[in-house]
Amino acid sequence: MKILVTGGAGFIGSNLIKKLVSNGHKVVSLDDYSTGTKGNHIDGVKYIQGDIETIEYLAGDYDLCFHIAAQSRVQPSFDDPTETFRVNVNGTRAVCDWARNNNVKVIYAGSSSKHHDPSDSPYAMYKYLGEEVCKLYRKSYNLDVQIARFYNVYGDGESLDETYGNVIGIWRKKILTGQKLPIVGDGEQRRDFTHVDDIVDGLIRISKTDKIHEDAWELGSGVNYSVNELFSFFKEKYPNIDSTYIPDQKGNYRETLNINPDAFRYLDWQPQDRLKDYIQSL
Repeated sequence: MKILVTGGAGFIGSNLIKKLVSNGHKVVSLDDYSTGTKGNHIDGVKYIQGDIETIEYLAGDYDLCFHIAAQSRVQPSFDDPTETFRVNVNGTRAVCDWARNNNVKVIYAGSSSKHHDPSDSPYAMYKYLGEEVCKLYRKSYNLDVQIARFYNVYGDGESLDETYGNVIGIWRKKILTGQKLPIVGDGEQRRDFTHVDDIVDGLIRISKTDKIHEDAWELGSGVNYSVNELFSFFKEKYPNIDSTYIPDQKGNYRETLNINPDAFRYLDWQPQDRLKDYIQSL
């Protein structure tokens, strides 16, 4: 099978590609390298550097597209909502249009922010609109497209960038530079931390199933921890670290938690709670 992965040089995309290659597929990546890196390249994969909207010029006989590319963090979206809209909404429209014209199945990476008020942040709104674009193309153009909603993904290859990283990646960078770990607000906000290996497994299961989910497959572990609990796991691993509380931020939800059983029930997806073990392995 020939597969396109958008955002294939990023954290989730590179982990997905590694698994696809090991399963014997021919893989092509389209990435603009705004956050992805060449250090994530995998032997045998064709890497194309280009903006997501250039997908319309991509030729070839593809069977499947995993659309992972996105402006993927909440806080940076406030700084540049126009670019977030362009990539997350119009970029998704470009992917769906290309897939429609080339008869390619699409798996779209949605976000659990859908379960909160999308107007809380440009990121949440534009990932939500990306889902709506997919549903439009499915209904109006009969595009074979499925939506996978990610929760708080962590694991090998996560970004340590303090702007675009997740809380675990940011804290890892702070530890390397000898700084206190920032805890936003009161630290009691809870997150469904889902390991990237489970996300990859879920994506592949979605790509293989004949079942059509009219809404989205929820890829969250079904377990959540407060940020304060997360800090206690880091403190156990790194006894000399300290924390500092910083003001709450716009778009900072009180809780994420997957309570939808569809992926467990219909895909036999079985994510594991690996958070504490992962931190101990760092």
